[in-house]
Amino acid sequence: MDWYQYSYNLHVNMSNREHYEEGAARLASEIKLLKRRSRGYVGAEIVFFLAAVGFVVLYTVVQWGWGLLAAAALWLAGYFVVRWLDVRNDRTIARKEDLRSVFVHELEALEGNFSSFNDGSRFANPHHPFAVDLDVFGPDSLYQRMNRCVTSGGAQLLAGYLSLECAVCQPEAIRHLGHDAGFMDHFQALGQRGQADTEAIRKATEALCGVRVPRWLGSWAARAAAVLLLAGFFAVVVLAFAGRVSVGVPIAWGVVQFYLVFLLCHPYIRRISKSAGSLQRHVGLYVKLVQLCRQKTDWPEGLKADVAELEAASGSFEQLEQLMAAIDRRGNEFGLLVTNVFYLGDFFIVRRFLHWRAALAQGSGRWMQAMSHVDALVSAGRFACNHPEACTAEIAEGDGVTYRARGIWHPFIGKDAVRNDFEIADTHYYIVTGANMAGKSTFLRAIGINYVLAMNGMPVFAEQLQVSRFNLFSSMRTTDDLTHGISYFNAELLRLRQLIGFCKTGGRQPAAGSNGSMRSTLIILDEILKGTNSLDKLNGSRLFLESIAKLPVSGLIATHDLELSRMGDERPDRFHNYCFEIELGTQVTYSYKITPGVARNQNATFLLRDVLKNVE
Repeated sequence: MDWYQYSYNLHVNMSNREHYEEGAARLASEIKLLKRRSRGYVGAEIVFFLAAVGFVVLYTVVQWGWGLLAAAALWLAGYFVVRWLDVRNDRTIARKEDLRSVFVHELEALEGNFSSFNDGSRFANPHHPFAVDLDVFGPDSLYQRMNRCVTSGGAQLLAGYLSLECAVCQPEAIRHLGHDAGFMDHFQALGQRGQADTEAIRKATEALCGVRVPRWLGSWAARAAAVLLLAGFFAVVVLAFAGRVSVGVPIAWGVVQFYLVFLLCHPYIRRISKSAGSLQRHVGLYVKLVQLCRQKTDWPEGLKADVAELEAASGSFEQLEQLMAAIDRRGNEFGLLVTNVFYLGDFFIVRRFLHWRAALAQGSGRWMQAMSHVDALVSAGRFACNHPEACTAEIAEGDGVTYRARGIWHPFIGKDAVRNDFEIADTHYYIVTGANMAGKSTFLRAIGINYVLAMNGMPVFAEQLQVSRFNLFSSMRTTDDLTHGISYFNAELLRLRQLIGFCKTGGRQPAAGSNGSMRSTLIILDEILKGTNSLDKLNGSRLFLESIAKLPVSGLIATHDLELSRMGDERPDRFHNYCFEIELGTQVTYSYKITPGVARNQNATFLLRDVLKNVE
């Protein structure tokens, strides 16, 4: 049974926690045993080496002759065997430690500690339509909770998915990977000691493709000339042995042949060695990842094209290894002489490089993209694996905004989160009122973040969710910028101006199959115009909503301003009131359930009295 089949069978009969705990405990026991064995190997190495030295010393002082040298040779051979076993044992320990780290980190993640995973802060853009407000990037973000990428290309692609810049909707592939725990375990384990730098590989590939080598060296005419040159050399060697020509003839031929090939090809060999060596150093982890992907045979339909590209990359990696091995063989004077005299080694290395480089230039971009895609989907698969309570959203057809959720909750809260039913119709607006800490902002973020997950075919945190494809824009966390002299209110205005421009252009994304028409937009707003007084805020908020309602936009707006809810009475065909109600007694009771209507109770004064009750 293959390693991943064992791990998969183990997983399906256990909960996630049990799978990780059993795996971590089992590997800890195995590592302990292997380390004890390693100490035994070290002791044996010392014994074998000292014994070999002892027999050599005895040989110098005792007249037992070759028997002592033979014994020394046997003990030395034993030393090398034990040393080989020790090295192999150390590699096994390293692999098991890496795999155990995967289980330990996943257990930490189940406890809410995601510090072992990169949070994607480098991808954060303060001007992004929604990423900042929905905690897509940064500490404890959606990205950090999902990210298990072992290549920088995969990490960047995952960021593109979650920011909806290049969303991929492959729920079948994600579900498949989510059920193949063994593959994901070992895939992640390969990246525990460092992430493969996709950009460095791309640069090394570009440098390799930029090495200037005369094309005629790869031509059939050059190959024919080389074959004739070698045939002539071996012919004069045979004639010299037969006594037909002087011994000096093949020697002279060999010298001329050596210098001809050396002077012609050596400058290019140095450049090839430098560039190919750089690529070889960077693709080490890629080679292991490709080998792992080749071991898995039951790929879903949506990933078979990527795996085919990786299969092709495997052949390219093997040719790179052979090329570097050929260069290494000529790494000393003797090897250089032999390879060039007897089979024009440098010439055929250059030819091999030219043909390999042509294939590399055509396929490198594709296999790097394929690996990045698989890498990002492994992260999504692990996310699905760790959240069996989530479901897959249904994608509705049509250009307008459709959002129907039953039992939706925010993924950061956990399984005990209060679930809500909610529906958003196209070009309708929903004004949500409620007290502080009643759940308004969390609900708005739950709507937004589950849409992001749905667009990528990733598990959504709802009992049932149906959404169409639309653009998303939020304004929930506006901040001032003192460095550039931007006040809080000015920052709000700039964000609203960005929102209006976004809605007018439909996010610059034509709706699929809509004859060039722009997609509708859902806006999520938490307190419009917080930076001004109540009356000004109310009038400004009404003006903004009345204006934006002229565009193909739907809206979800949270506010403490109960007067804004009058828009629902004035225009019930477009504006609707919902609220998060609280109960005031000796304590504040929060239901976290959204209901139709306007909030009746507020809690700020009540809570402030509790804070001030000890003030004399």
